[in-house]
Amino acid sequence: MSAPRTPDHPIDPLFTDRWSPRAFAGTEIAEPELLSLLEAARWSPSAYNAQPWRFVYARRGTAAWAPIFGTLVEFNQGWARSAAALVVVASAEQAVFPGADAPAPNASHAFDAGAAWAGIAFQATLSGWSAHAMAGFDADALKAAVGLPDGHAIHAVVAIGKRGDKSVLPDYLQAMEQPSGRKPLGELAFEGRFDAA
Repeated sequence: MSAPRTPDHPIDPLFTDRWSPRAFAGTEIAEPELLSLLEAARWSPSAYNAQPWRFVYARRGTAAWAPIFGTLVEFNQGWARSAAALVVVASAEQAVFPGADAPAPNASHAFDAGAAWAGIAFQATLSGWSAHAMAGFDADALKAAVGLPDGHAIHAVVAIGKRGDKSVLPDYLQAMEQPSGRKPLGELAFEGRFDAA
């Protein structure tokens, strides 16, 4: 692994400043602030501009919170309870492509939703918030909780909040509460062929 948060090549500090904490301060987020993060995601790139991403959000303390929070696995509930908001990231599995009259399978819906999640994560960092995406949830229960229509896939639940002191976490999580490093680019990028190295 590379040294934590030291890029192998020059990049904007935004990319190394962003990380996924679990310790949140319990700060509330106003709806306009949360919608600003989703607005950044709205401008993400997508195949044929299909924009397959869909978001269902809940701010802590509102009626929308408990149904989403309740679908998280116990481990994630343990730390996400202090987040300001939860955002369900989903995508439409079909799209009406240029020149077509009817929907057809969109092979890149999940890829494009991932790009939108990155928009949320980076805008959160720019705005003084932190975002942590989770895969630990009961997918069937979550689909029912948010009324997700057929033909849509859920990819993650994102906890958003102001970074808090790691002392609010259990000891085993406190040790992990720091920005993580990355594998060297040479292990991830290859010229011409995957097996070129």
